[in-house]
Amino acid sequence: MYKFRSQATADLIMLTPTGDRVLALLGREPAPQGIVEVADMPAAIERLTQAVAEDEERRARPPEETEPAEDSPAREPLDPVSLRQRVWPLVQMMHQCIEDDHPIVWGV
Repeated sequence: MYKFRSQATADLIMLTPTGDRVLALLGREPAPQGIVEVADMPAAIERLTQAVAEDEERRARPPEETEPAEDSPAREPLDPVSLRQRVWPLVQMMHQCIEDDHPIVWGV
């Protein structure tokens, strides 16, 4: 489990699979401890926003377009919880941290 903390906001808790995925989207290796510096947050928000747009595009396709062809590997099924719903609290946390000039840490 990840517990993202900052002096600018309340704590944000994510289960390990979601936290691992979010860190991967940010270009970081999942780790028990880490920090997102304020200077890195605008780029992190942009990466998450881009990933959300790609996820929403995938979700908007008709089901027949998302079904794998018989000769192709099976595609990952759509998660019932959208990526937007999963990352929105972290994006909001980053916006507040930028405003208050505080980093986000976890595992400390």
